[in-house]
Amino acid sequence: MYFNRLGLYNQELVDIYKHLLLPRVIEEKMLLLYRQGKVSKWFSGIGQEAISVGATLALENDEWMMPLHRNLGVFTTRQVPLRQLFSQWQGGKNGFSKGRERSFHFGSRAHHICGMISHLGPQLTVANGVALANQLRKANKVAVAFTGDGGTSEGDFHEALNVASVWGLPVIFIIENNGYGLSTPTSEQYHCENLVDRAKGYGVEGEIVDGNNILQVYDAIKSVRAACIRDQKPYLIECKTFRMSGHEESSGTKYVPKELLAEWAEKDPISNYEQFLAKEQVLTAAQMSGIKAELKAFVDSEWEVAALQVPFQMSVQEELEDVYAPRDYQQCNWPMVQSATQLAQVPASNLRFLDAIKEGLYQSMEQHSNLILMGQDIAEYGGVFKMTEGFLEAFGKERVRNTPICESAIVGAALGLGLEGYKSMVEMQFADFVSVGFNQIVNNLAKIHYRWGQNADVVIRMPTGAGTGAGPFHSQSNEAWLTHVPGLKVVYPSNSFDAKGLLVAAINDPNPVIFFEHKALYRSITGNVPNQYYEVEIGKAQLVNVGDDLTIITYGIGVHWALEYQQAHPELSIHILDLRTLLPLDYPAIHLAVQHTGRVLVLHEDTLFGGIGGEIAAWIGEHCFHILDAPVLRCGSLDTPVPFNTVLEQQFLAKNQLGASIQKLLHF
Repeated sequence: MYFNRLGLYNQELVDIYKHLLLPRVIEEKMLLLYRQGKVSKWFSGIGQEAISVGATLALENDEWMMPLHRNLGVFTTRQVPLRQLFSQWQGGKNGFSKGRERSFHFGSRAHHICGMISHLGPQLTVANGVALANQLRKANKVAVAFTGDGGTSEGDFHEALNVASVWGLPVIFIIENNGYGLSTPTSEQYHCENLVDRAKGYGVEGEIVDGNNILQVYDAIKSVRAACIRDQKPYLIECKTFRMSGHEESSGTKYVPKELLAEWAEKDPISNYEQFLAKEQVLTAAQMSGIKAELKAFVDSEWEVAALQVPFQMSVQEELEDVYAPRDYQQCNWPMVQSATQLAQVPASNLRFLDAIKEGLYQSMEQHSNLILMGQDIAEYGGVFKMTEGFLEAFGKERVRNTPICESAIVGAALGLGLEGYKSMVEMQFADFVSVGFNQIVNNLAKIHYRWGQNADVVIRMPTGAGTGAGPFHSQSNEAWLTHVPGLKVVYPSNSFDAKGLLVAAINDPNPVIFFEHKALYRSITGNVPNQYYEVEIGKAQLVNVGDDLTIITYGIGVHWALEYQQAHPELSIHILDLRTLLPLDYPAIHLAVQHTGRVLVLHEDTLFGGIGGEIAAWIGEHCFHILDAPVLRCGSLDTPVPFNTVLEQQFLAKNQLGASIQKLLHF
């Protein structure tokens, strides 16, 4: 193996050696501990250390890196405290995730490392968001994301390269091609000669690097970093290497031909670098042995400290509190309200539902210079519903960004923006399309604060619902998909006042908020909306009608169906509770609404089976049984996809069953 000194001084070469050797010494310790049953699992990177170490050394310490299972060298080179890493790997309280995550499924803001999730591809798109933040603030920095050869088959890999290319982002994507995706050889994963060839299809430059040559990796990343910053463009690097152990330690390597293991053993990054150091008379064999002994003693001592920690159990309250990032209400210099009556005396305008949302978004852009809007066709075109019409002229293309059709990549980029202190709003053109961004939302955004204390300051707007004859792919009510996910907040306003105030609150909230907007309400309803900037508190339901005969608990367009029924039946007295927020639910308000009449109907447009109405009904049955005068009934839409034909659509909707449900409840 040929090594180019790159003009480095002897001491610099020695420092590189120490960085390269440390993860190997730690790994040898971990494999011993694994065999002793003191750690539960380990993903070995032996044979691949040069990639992690070389790449990390080539960057500035405040440039974000998105590592994977086999990138221990990223953590050690960034000088993450080893005793804390040991605690992390044992599931200890002093680890980075308080025992909630294993191996490298965590991050550290202090070290500019963003932890992986098991789905491999999403990290690439998060790097795009960080790179965008660097670009927006004119910082001369890059972001780096790792993936394996198997990960290049993931959709996020292709979406990430495409977005980075289209937007001209200073981001480096590193493929660690170690020949196998778990046990599947590369011959069964792709048919291009080299993975770097895929870069051409996205207008991205690429380079193949000997991933076992520490100086070649270091030099390549350093050069590419300079080019990314200078030209404001992405770069793809394929590092050829090999995994000398199983995918994880228990899986073994029986599927690997012995001659292949022997061939790559000759290319070991550490032994080859040692030969180079000896040849260059940088270090003697005795000196290298001394360095190894010194590192081994350090690793052993750090383990002894970490191993002394007492087993712990988090309290239930602590676990629940860490799901969401806390909101600092001390910074509010504007009204925080729960109802329109609290702002009844201030100047207001009669606004359509759509215009109220638009005003809340516009004023939020004025309030937060770090708020970025992203979505398909939202810039010049103003969005398919014209929600952002005029925003481009007011705030510019850097902050109002058209995106390619790649929902997953854009949600990931939104998280990356958040790592650098930006807020973002992602518009799903239709709520139905969230399915192709689902993994990013439920596994990355929602869990990140619980996992390692990083908030995700992202709002995802969701034009939703039927009633417009748009068929099964533009009309679904899919809020129940997302209310099942701890870490998300799910908001669903029914009127103009709430729409503006709840959107403002969602943007001010440090947690990921899914904001549902019923399309049929956009231009069909109006209401008085204060001209000023204000928030409606998330998590608080609103009583919209007082009655004595029965209670309807609902949200969104269901509120209007209930009010219309009340108006058409003055002989009845209906108590109507608008939930407004579906996650977290306002249980005290639900309890009071149940107590008021003792007869409860839960109404939603979503299909009946599996809708959030079932959860609400179950909670009432468990906690309010003693005050019920009848079983809790649910009224939802038919358990079919949403039909296109408007006659069939009206038959499908829960509104069509509302009258029968009310009468059934009254006559129980």
